[in-house]
Amino acid sequence: MKKQITHKPGADARVPSATRFELVRPEARAAFLAGSFNDWHPNTFPMIPGDGGKWVKELALPPGRYEYLFVVDGVWVADSAAPESVPNPHGGVNSVIVVPAHT
Repeated sequence: MKKQITHKPGADARVPSATRFELVRPEARAAFLAGSFNDWHPNTFPMIPGDGGKWVKELALPPGRYEYLFVVDGVWVADSAAPESVPNPHGGVNSVIVVPAHT
């Protein structure tokens, strides 16, 4: 599974800027993003399908450290391309993203 997370700095450090989550799952029928930023609700943030089986979601997240997982066709999936992961209480791992503060 491939994905890319990018963060586009805003002009003002207090204003959240876009954080882009991507994964490639051509066989998926539906993909969602869940994490500490939405109380782990598995269907709040649907990802948008694109070319080549790519799924994308952009969120305006304030600076901070967030744990997340993808929910692909109802299955919770860690992001294998995340720079960091931590154990979760369910015996798996959560992916981690850090949104930096802007100066």
